[in-house]
Amino acid sequence: MKNSIKKQFMLTLLVIMLLQTVMLAFFLSSFYKNTVKDIRDLGVSNMKSQAAMVENYMFKSSNALSLASQTVELMLKNGEDSEKLLQYLVKSSEAMQSEFDENFTGVYGYLNGTYEDGSGWVPPLDYDPKSRSWYIDALEADGKMVLSTPYQDAQTGKIIVSFSKMLSDGESVLSLDITMDEVQRITEEMTMGDMGYGFITDNEGMIIAHSDPGEVGKDFSTHPEWDELLAGIAAYPENRFEMRVNGEKCTVFTDEIEGDWHVVIVARNSKLFRDIRQQIIAGILLSLMIFIVIYVLCMVSARRIIEAEESEQKTQDRLQKMNMSIIRSLASTIDAKDRYTSGHSQRVAEYSVEIAKKLGKDREEQQLIYYAGLLHDVGKIRVPVEVINKAGRLTDEEFDQIRIHPVSGFHILNGVHEDARIAYGAKYHHERYDGTGYPNGLERENIPEIARIIAVADAYDAMASDRSYRKLLPQDVVREEILKGKGTQFDPDIAEAMLQIMEEDSDYRFRQKEGETHNILVVEGDKDVMTTFERTLGVMEDVKIIWTENGYEAVDILEHTEISLIMLDLILPGTDGFTLLNQLKEVKNVPVILMTADRSADVLQKIVEYDIDDYLTKPLNDAITKETVHSILHRNRSVV
Repeated sequence: MKNSIKKQFMLTLLVIMLLQTVMLAFFLSSFYKNTVKDIRDLGVSNMKSQAAMVENYMFKSSNALSLASQTVELMLKNGEDSEKLLQYLVKSSEAMQSEFDENFTGVYGYLNGTYEDGSGWVPPLDYDPKSRSWYIDALEADGKMVLSTPYQDAQTGKIIVSFSKMLSDGESVLSLDITMDEVQRITEEMTMGDMGYGFITDNEGMIIAHSDPGEVGKDFSTHPEWDELLAGIAAYPENRFEMRVNGEKCTVFTDEIEGDWHVVIVARNSKLFRDIRQQIIAGILLSLMIFIVIYVLCMVSARRIIEAEESEQKTQDRLQKMNMSIIRSLASTIDAKDRYTSGHSQRVAEYSVEIAKKLGKDREEQQLIYYAGLLHDVGKIRVPVEVINKAGRLTDEEFDQIRIHPVSGFHILNGVHEDARIAYGAKYHHERYDGTGYPNGLERENIPEIARIIAVADAYDAMASDRSYRKLLPQDVVREEILKGKGTQFDPDIAEAMLQIMEEDSDYRFRQKEGETHNILVVEGDKDVMTTFERTLGVMEDVKIIWTENGYEAVDILEHTEISLIMLDLILPGTDGFTLLNQLKEVKNVPVILMTADRSADVLQKIVEYDIDDYLTKPLNDAITKETVHSILHRNRSVV
């Protein structure tokens, strides 16, 4: 039961853990996927927000140039000379810096065949504006606003870009230079906290702005991850993808601005998903703690259930032992009335169990049949002992007294045991298969099976043991009688099972044993008491007395001789009975009867503490002494 409960609880815990794991895996997986998506969407949104700020700034720059170009176009149509145009460019440059943005360094251009610069910069004599990228790019754009390739100013180290526009004459070009200081400021905020960094690069790989100012102006196209970045930008239109940067797995958020520029935010996954991973770990730890609590509670409950089961089992075992002791004692009491059939009930019970095994009965049924076999003759308690032990032929009246014992047994046992089959075994074990038995003349299957089994076992023991009118029969004679009774006296199947048992019992072990002699070790210092023993116990045929008055000799005798019972005087030369009893128990566990004239409470308490089988008070009474010895020697210890 203990192992069964433990297995059940372990299975329950395993199922709980499995279900908890599946549930946790489902929720954490769903939580992780949704949260990762939200984080990535937030990253894209943050990146787009920063890109929009840059685009707005660049749009403001292009608008400023567009307004200036419209004025210059009008002045050219009105035939204004170069001096007027230069004055306007100077005033326009100053106005842009003061009214629009200080990062607008000045308006300049190639107008009416000459280079004019509103910032006051005087070009060297060999300066050819038509060879410059701002001029060439504007002509190629054919009147559209164009953003030239950024460059790093040699003196200031600042990144400068130019917005340019070809005017309607097809030759004049007006440009506006802008430093990237404002764009750099915006870019320095593109870090997503401490999770990564952001930068802006043009299509050629030049770093226009970077969250780390020290990276501005570097050529990113030489970086080993540049090609992979461009491939990711082209392959993932959802504005994000994953790649390894400097050996670390990162999520890249990117978008295009101004056609050829790329806004990029690189976030390290280890930091980007740090919080969510910590939450998942916390969830797993919490789940583990919950499981541990469940485990502890289950184990405490299991321990309490096991303890309760063990306590109940111990109670049941004690009750069963008590019931078995009562049953054996009752059976021994019945057998004791017949001096010729001592042990009959015990043997019938054992034979009945052997038959039950042959018939395939389970352990529980065998136990029940054993009890029924022990108690089948309990009704003989109502039959006078002189009738039971009569050596001659019984009179009709005496035989009627014998015939009533199954009925008496039924009424004694009816209601004593929860299973009525024990009572039926007692009532019907003298019924015959052909219907000529007693007390009710039942036949065939109308006779309860338990009674049919006991009937065969009872008849077998009657033939395989001594009776008042004959000695036990040889095995072949018993076999012939059983065979002859198949279908008439006995159930054929049950008789056949008995015949199989006899076939296997080649040594004829299943029979009444020859009377054995019980050696009684009497440790007594008083020779008069010893004489009383010889007179009282000498009449018992199965007893041999071994006497000594020396404790050391008693120990030696017990070591070298098979002793069935020790009768021990409390007062001995040089020692006392209790001290010697301890020495004897170390040698062998043998039933003990203590003899003493001391009736004090102290002695009685010690008798209980030492678990002594019984005690006699001196002077000894012959009848009490004989009965005490007989009862202990013939205690039935057989158990199924």
